Amino acid sequence: MKEAETRPWDAAEHLQSDEDNVAYLEAALQQDDPQLVAAVLGDIARAKGMTTVAQDAGLGRESLYKSLSASGNPEFGTVLKVVRALGLRLRVATA
Repeated sequence: MKEAETRPWDAAEHLQSDEDNVAYLEAALQQDDPQLVAAVLGDIARAKGMTTVAQDAGLGRESLYKSLSASGNPEFGTVLKVVRALGLRLRVATA
């Protein structure tokens, strides 16, 4: 039997629209996991182009990759800059 060839699944390859990005980030925010939210922001940034996002946010590309990884821990100011650079907006609602 021939072995199936596999490759790691990359969410950034499947984020095609602003609506996809919003739904993905909203789902992550519902999990109450800051590292997941950072990783999701990283996926969205990679889908849009990390270099462009880093420039628009006024941040270094390499530090942004590190901050927005699954093991990253970005400062809230960094999160706000990235969200703005992605063309997104955070909103607050009652629970």
